[in-house]
Amino acid sequence: MSRREYDQPCSLACALDSVGERWSLLIVRELMLGPLRFSDLARSVGGAPTDVLTKRLRDLEADGIVARRELDPPASASVYELTELGRGLERPLNELGRWGLGLQKLADVIDLQPSSLPGALRVILEPSPDAELTIGLHSEGHASRLRVEDGWIAAERGEAGDPDLALTGTPIGVIAVLVVGAAAEQGVEIEGDRTALEALRGMVRVPDRLREEALATLGASAVA
Repeated sequence: MSRREYDQPCSLACALDSVGERWSLLIVRELMLGPLRFSDLARSVGGAPTDVLTKRLRDLEADGIVARRELDPPASASVYELTELGRGLERPLNELGRWGLGLQKLADVIDLQPSSLPGALRVILEPSPDAELTIGLHSEGHASRLRVEDGWIAAERGEAGDPDLALTGTPIGVIAVLVVGAAAEQGVEIEGDRTALEALRGMVRVPDRLREEALATLGASAVA
C-alpha cells in the first residue's frame, strides 16, 4: 500500500508527509534515547503491528530520518537510529509533548512505561539557561541519563556514571517526587544532592489541573 501524502506546497504538509502516519512519531520518540533493535523498538512503541512497524521504518529510512546499521562483532544484529535530520525532530516533539499535557489525564501518567520515563521528564521540566545537572534514572530495570545544560535536557539510555542526583522507582513514583514534593518520596530511592532535587522541582511545568489532581490523588500516600 502506497503512502498517503498531502501534496501541498507547505512545509508543514511536507513534514506530515514524512512523519504524519500513525506510529511514525512514536518510533522517533523511542529512538531519541538511542539506537534500538527491531524487537526492542516494537516493545517500546507498544501496540504497533509488526508489518506496520516495518513499513513505517522503511518509509522513515527512505526519507533520511532513520538509518539502520549493523552492530560491531561479536554482536550479530542490526539497530535503528535517528540521523541528523531525525535528531532535528527532538525539540519540536518535546514542545508537542508539552502541548499534549493539556489533554492528558493523570491515569495515563500512572500507566507510564519505564522506558518512557526520560521522555516524560523532558516534557514536564523546563530548565533555565544556567542550570547544569546530571540525573541518573532507574525504573524497573531501565537505566537512563539526563543532562540539563544550556536550557535543554539531553537524554540517553544507560548508566549516568556519577550523577548529581539519582532517582530509583516506578515511573509515576519518580514523577510524583518532582510534581507533588516531599509527601511522595516514600517508595522512591533518592541519592545525591538534595539541592539538585529541589532545583528539579523548581523546573516542573505542568497544567494546574494535572498538578491539583496529582496532589489530591497521590498526596501524602506515596507511590509504592
